[in-house]
Amino acid sequence: MDNKDKKYKILRKQVNWQNLWFYRKALTVFQLTTVFTKRFLPLHGDRTVDQMVQAARSGKQNIVDGSADGVTSAEMEIKLLNVARSSIKELQEDYSDYLLSHKLPLWDSSHDRFDGMLEFCREHNDVETPGAMRKWQISVTPCAA
Repeated sequence: MDNKDKKYKILRKQVNWQNLWFYRKALTVFQLTTVFTKRFLPLHGDRTVDQMVQAARSGKQNIVDGSADGVTSAEMEIKLLNVARSSIKELQEDYSDYLLSHKLPLWDSSHDRFDGMLEFCREHNDVETPGAMRKWQISVTPCAA
């Protein structure tokens, strides 16, 4: 492409958001949050379920929207990616609240199971990994109300 062609190029190249590392993580977090809320939170009467699922979905969807809108507006892309970041942060706080209210420890690097958790997360990095979600899809047992 010579200078003459560059002068008339208005739109930026579309980013393939499905290949973005942070989109793949957000998709996995969304899927796991859906399973977590069905398994460990009451089916009815708790707004936390909807809030957690919506925060996880918002994180994923705003990455998609930001990448699409980034073709015409870098500013809009940055704003939507910030909304995605904020949604994931909100979800992180919900998980922290769950641990605190159920008197469960937050695992840090000194916890016995921390290294095993990191290895598991590396192996199951993507929802598309064959069998990655099968264990949870089969054994989901709703929480008794």
